[in-house]
Amino acid sequence: MKISSQQPENRKLNLTPLIDVVFLLLIFFMVSTTFEKQAKLKIELPEASAKPVVSEQQDLIISISEKGVFFVNNNELINAQSQSLKNALQQIVKDSRDMPVIIRADANVAHKHVIMAMDVLGNMGFEKVSMATTQASDEP
Repeated sequence: MKISSQQPENRKLNLTPLIDVVFLLLIFFMVSTTFEKQAKLKIELPEASAKPVVSEQQDLIISISEKGVFFVNNNELINAQSQSLKNALQQIVKDSRDMPVIIRADANVAHKHVIMAMDVLGNMGFEKVSMATTQASDEP
């Protein structure tokens, strides 16, 4: 008696474990990736020769993009009007006007936007206002 071992000619490769591993890797990289805080806002700061000052208090940061878009603590304002900036600042600081304020304006932003921000801060009673810059290189 002859027993034939018939093996099917069409062998199928099971892809389920491979797909599971790929999905697990995808989830791992999504969870472990850190995103930069300022990723959506690219500002090229002007240069200055002074050394940076480290503040121990929580700073209020007003960022102004090259196109004149205002951000208060990384939250975009509706428009570039002084009333919008004033309302956003009042919501954040309430009655505390001794909070240090840093203006991060792009080096190519129109001067009127920086002056408008400084004017609003001055009218609201902020006294600790500084401008963010990058360290100047020693090259001519």
